[in-house]
Amino acid sequence: MNILFATPECAPYVKTGGLGDVSGALPATLASLGHDVKLLLPAYKDMQVSGEVGESVDLAPYGQWPAAQLLPVKLASGVTLLLLACPALYQRNGGPYVDASGSDYADNAMRFGMLSRVAALLGTVHSPLPGWTADVVHANDWPCGLAPLYLAQSRMLAPQERTATSVVTIHNLAFQGVFPMETADLLGVAPMWRGIDGVEFWGQLSMLKAGLQFADAITTVSPTYAREIQTQAHGVGFDGILRARSARLHGILNGIDTHVWNPQTDPLLPFHFGPGRLEGKASCKAALQGRVGLPVWSDAMVLSMVSRLTPQKGVDLVLAALPRIVESGAQLVVLGNGEPALQDALRAAARQHPQQVAVTLGFDEGLAHLIEAGADAFLMPSRFEPCGLNQMYSQAYGTPPIVGPVGGLLDSVTDASADPAHGTGFVMKACDAAALHDALARAQGAFRDPKRWRRIQANGMSRNFGWEDSAHQYLEVYQRAALQRGALPAAVSGISPP
Repeated sequence: MNILFATPECAPYVKTGGLGDVSGALPATLASLGHDVKLLLPAYKDMQVSGEVGESVDLAPYGQWPAAQLLPVKLASGVTLLLLACPALYQRNGGPYVDASGSDYADNAMRFGMLSRVAALLGTVHSPLPGWTADVVHANDWPCGLAPLYLAQSRMLAPQERTATSVVTIHNLAFQGVFPMETADLLGVAPMWRGIDGVEFWGQLSMLKAGLQFADAITTVSPTYAREIQTQAHGVGFDGILRARSARLHGILNGIDTHVWNPQTDPLLPFHFGPGRLEGKASCKAALQGRVGLPVWSDAMVLSMVSRLTPQKGVDLVLAALPRIVESGAQLVVLGNGEPALQDALRAAARQHPQQVAVTLGFDEGLAHLIEAGADAFLMPSRFEPCGLNQMYSQAYGTPPIVGPVGGLLDSVTDASADPAHGTGFVMKACDAAALHDALARAQGAFRDPKRWRRIQANGMSRNFGWEDSAHQYLEVYQRAALQRGALPAAVSGISPP
C-alpha cells in the first residue's frame, strides 16, 4: 500500500513525547514490510535531517494558507520524509506547539489546519506528488485531526473520484485541539459539519473531534486505553462519540525501537549486558549512583523515575511514599520536569536526603538510558497512561517496573505477585498512595530474594516489544477500514475541496 503517515512530531527530529517515538518507529516498520511509506512533517526551525534529498514540490496558496513546498528526503529506514516547508507557519523559536515562553502559538489552528489539508490532498487524485497518491492517510492526534474531515469533503464534492482511506490515532485524548468556532471559516469546514455531529465541542471547534467523527477507522495506543476512553471517567467529554463509533475503534499496543533500546548494544551505556549476563547491569548501577551524586551502595535498592512531573504520572504519590522509601534504605533517582510545586518538593527531598534522593530537572537522553540500565526498579504509578514506553524500556533493561493499573501499563506488565512464573513487574491495585506502598513492599520483598528477582528480570528481558506485531495490526485496520467504507450521501453544495 501507499501509506501517508501525517504527524506533528517525529523522533529524532522533533519530539515532545511518545508520539515522536511512534512516528519514528512505526512508519519504518511498515516500510520494512514492503509498503511505500511517506511521512508528512512540518519543517520546523533548526531540524537536522540527513538522507537522499529529492526534487521539491511547490504548493500554491489556498484560501487563507500561504504558499509552501514539500521537500522529499529518502531516509535510511526506507521511509520518505515529506517536509512541509512554510516559513511563515513553522520557522519559529520554541517547540512544535508553544513559543519560547511556553505559550501556545496564536495561529496553531492555521498551522495544523495546513498540515491536515496537505495530508488530505496527498490522498486524492489532486495529489501534488507526481505519480503518487496515498491509499491510506494515517493522521495522528489533534494536529492532523482535520485530515479525515477534508477527505470526507472531497468524497462528497466528487464522489466518483478516488480518495484515501482515513485512519486517526489517539495518542492522548486529553489533547483535543480546541479553537473558537469562527476558525471554521478560515479552515474551510463546511457549515453543515459545524454542529454537534461534526466538529462542535461545547460551542467551539475541536480538531480531534473532527478526526473521530469522520475517520474511516480510529486507533489508540493500547487495548485497555481503548476501553477506558469509552467511559465517562476517562473519555474527557468524548466517551459518547467513541462508544458510538466503537465498531471502528481499535486498541493497538505501541512498540519500542529495539535498535535504540537494547542493553546489549546501547551506545549510551558505559557497560553492556543481556538476559544471560547481568554483570554489566551491576556496573551500570554503580555508574548511575556516581553520576547523580549518590553513594555507591551496591545493596541498596535503586528506584527510579523518568517522567513529566505531573499528578497524572503519580509524582505526588511517590513523594507521599518517600518517607517509607528512605526508611527502607532504598535510593531514589528522578529525571524530568513539570509542575513547579512538584519540582520544588523533589528538590527539597534531595536536599533533606542527599545520600538517598537525587533529582535532575530537565531531560538528558544519556542519563535516561543510564537510569533504565542502572536502576533496580522503575516507578510509573500513573493515574492514566494511554500506552507508556518507559515500562517497556525498563523490562528490556532488566529493571522491573512498578506501575499503575491503567491503560498500556496493564497491557504490557505482568504482575509478579499474581503470576510468579511469568511476572515482569508489579501492578498497583489502585491509583493511590496505599496501593503504591503495597506495590513497593512487594517489589522490595522480591528484591531481597535474589533468585526470585533474577527470574522477574529474565521474564521482562525475554519480552518482545518490537513494532512488527503492532505494525501487522495496523495493516489489518487499514485493510478492514477500506473494505468497510460505505456509500456516501449525495454531494452537498457549498463544500470546498481540501
